[in-house]
Amino acid sequence: MDILHAIILGIIQGLTEFLPVSSSGHLEIVKVILNDQNIGKQSLLMTVVLHGATALSTIYIFRDDILEIIKGLFSGVKTQINFSVKIILSMMPAAVVGLFFEKEIESLFGNNLTLVGGMLIITALLLFLADKAKSTKKNLSFTNSIIIGVSQAIAIIPGISRSGATISTAVLLGIDKEKSARFSFLMVVPLILGKIIKDIISGDISISSTESLPLLFGFISAFTIGIIACKWMIKIVKNSELKYFAIYCAFVGSTIITYNFI
Repeated sequence: MDILHAIILGIIQGLTEFLPVSSSGHLEIVKVILNDQNIGKQSLLMTVVLHGATALSTIYIFRDDILEIIKGLFSGVKTQINFSVKIILSMMPAAVVGLFFEKEIESLFGNNLTLVGGMLIITALLLFLADKAKSTKKNLSFTNSIIIGVSQAIAIIPGISRSGATISTAVLLGIDKEKSARFSFLMVVPLILGKIIKDIISGDISISSTESLPLLFGFISAFTIGIIACKWMIKIVKNSELKYFAIYCAFVGSTIITYNFI
């Protein structure tokens, strides 16, 4: 993989990890556009690096919140402990799916544009409903944390936006829009870091000197764009502007389904 491809992938990962348009779905589309079947898989290492970069950008943006979560586990303060437990509960569905259905998940990837298009249309519907929903200012309950976690697990399917699914679910449950966005981004950090550690320990990834420069440029672009996209997404959700992404997802989904059948 050359430096230009690495930068392009970094930008795509940085944007689509936070904006509700499905990073995995767009990666599948880019595979076809660039006619490069190695993207995202050639590079299990590149995938790990790019996800690590966006995880780091999330940690940077929410460093105070993350510190509170860590402190909450040992503080003895009930509200802080409860929030930390909710983050843990929200991780469980995706963790179970990732651990026990890895082969089934891998089978969903491989230039299946019809699947990606259909899932993008579903993402569009979720975003549209969430944009129109009125926040009831409900507190995040333990049950709601699990429900949002189930949405995150379903979003493993390429074309379903993780942030779109989790934020939409939280908003439709009546949780404040800004809090929904914050919770959505915080809940994915432990999962990404856990997946990175698992891939490293497994020994399936290795690095050569020829890969180091593309990896560096990919990391920098994903981290930088990730910070910008994360801040932008919080404002978008707060200002009820998800409908624009609903239109985008519906258009892209319909277009690639049509293209695939021509």
